[in-house]
Amino acid sequence: MDEDLRDRVRAAAETHALINAVKHESDPAVGPIMGPMMGDHPEFREHGDEVPGVVGQVVSEIGELSHEERRDRLAELDPDALAEIEAEDEGEEHALPDLPNTEEYDQIRMRAAPNPNGPWHIGHARMPAVIGEYAERYDGWFCVRFDDTDPETKRPDLDAYDAILEDVEYLGFETDAVYRASDRMETYYGYARELIEAGGAYTCSCSGETFSELKNDGEACPHREQDAEDTLADFERMVDGEYESGEKVLRVRTDIEHKNPALRDFVAFRMVDTPHPRESAAHYRCWPMLDFQSGIDDHELGITHVIRGIDLQDSAKRQGFVYDYFDWEYPEVVHWGHVQVDAYEVPMSTSSIKELIDDGELDGWDDPRAPTLKSLRRRGIRGEAIVEAMAGLGTSTSNVDLAMSTIYANNREIIDDDSDRYFFVRDGLEVPLTGGPDEANPPLHPDHADRGDRSIPVGETVLVEANDLPGHGERVWLKGLGCVENIRDAFQFTGDDIEVVKSGAVDVIHWVPGKESVPCRMRTPDGDEQGRAEPGVGELDADEVVQFERVGFARIDRQDDAETVTYFAHD
Repeated sequence: MDEDLRDRVRAAAETHALINAVKHESDPAVGPIMGPMMGDHPEFREHGDEVPGVVGQVVSEIGELSHEERRDRLAELDPDALAEIEAEDEGEEHALPDLPNTEEYDQIRMRAAPNPNGPWHIGHARMPAVIGEYAERYDGWFCVRFDDTDPETKRPDLDAYDAILEDVEYLGFETDAVYRASDRMETYYGYARELIEAGGAYTCSCSGETFSELKNDGEACPHREQDAEDTLADFERMVDGEYESGEKVLRVRTDIEHKNPALRDFVAFRMVDTPHPRESAAHYRCWPMLDFQSGIDDHELGITHVIRGIDLQDSAKRQGFVYDYFDWEYPEVVHWGHVQVDAYEVPMSTSSIKELIDDGELDGWDDPRAPTLKSLRRRGIRGEAIVEAMAGLGTSTSNVDLAMSTIYANNREIIDDDSDRYFFVRDGLEVPLTGGPDEANPPLHPDHADRGDRSIPVGETVLVEANDLPGHGERVWLKGLGCVENIRDAFQFTGDDIEVVKSGAVDVIHWVPGKESVPCRMRTPDGDEQGRAEPGVGELDADEVVQFERVGFARIDRQDDAETVTYFAHD
């Protein structure tokens, strides 16, 4: 390496090391710097054996500087980069606002309350991601409570309980407790009896249509003045299952003339004939409505802060009536808008996904075409990439759009440094090759010379992708091998050196040997792609994430006798 090149490497290394150190407020390291620097300066790559030594010296020097000295130096070298870091810092600071009135509580206690009617789609990740982030910020308490008290309309899926807990773990959080509302029926009955005795509830046998008319007119139903003793006896008959579905309900006595009809004498318990799928709860027929059950549980569990959708504002108001009867303090509430995720043709709906699976149009909840957390996990996308994207949406009451590209960008930053490089050619064209070496030795990772090279036998033919085949008389650079010219649909080695690439005279393409390559199938959100990969891919372990050069990142799913099966993550 001549002195001029060494100076250019030092200058580039200093800028990238400062960016890394200032952004993360930590000492820089050689590994994380090499990737971005080599990406900006591909001309350094042929000196890959010498560059890390120069970078290491620069990193040591910057390690001696204070954080403020590093910022000042970066302001001199690259003020735009510093401004971008400061903008990111400001955005992160405001992505999740402080929870209200936290100083009034000894411990912040929050809950995620899923309905276990199926594994989570991507939109579901927002709640545990934000609650988990808040629990960490405030050193708080975080539980998962399954609100499974609707055995008919939102019928629980027995497999979903564990599937959802696995999704929470995948996102990177450990819950402090797990509850199932269907285990707590006697608790709800007990509070219903207390509410009745306090004059706060009555049983009603009006049809839904009849009560709706009375309610909308601000008129009381004929059962409203029933005394507590008769109501309690009637409620016990509900608990004993003496009524059929729809025959009797227990209503909370509110204000029959309330300006919002939705809050007028709402239902707390109803009869359901469909048995609960959990054996321990299958005998119950009198089930609490979500607003009653959830309100009771939030008090019992000492929940201090509740995050819910803006469309559930009436839920807080309904529960407020119950809390007033019991003289309880209602939790702090944060309402937010819905999140819409792009890039999927499959609806972001648990019931719709389940229907597609049942109809055989999707292989399962982890089909790469499904907008589910199980699918993202199988594709090799890290949970922390999802959490970062969800937290970045904040808690605005406006509806928000989440671009999958944000999750992919977060994930790329996480996995790029660890992902070794390999070649995968989709629907390749087999082209004869003459001349050149018998073996190619591209690096496993361009930024980690210490990992070594791959050994790819060349043979008499190579496979390239159709749109990479040059015209007659034109040249391309077979990555890791050398320059070839297309002569009558056959490649002939030219012997040109790397200068033809640096000058822009030829394009660089990936390839695999014709005979020694291995069959490889890549499952993607747009469908399966068949192809062949370099031999080393057939020896990789399942769950390893690699980068197929010029294609994208993929997770090795399994090694079958006939092929290697991979799942595409993103480009």
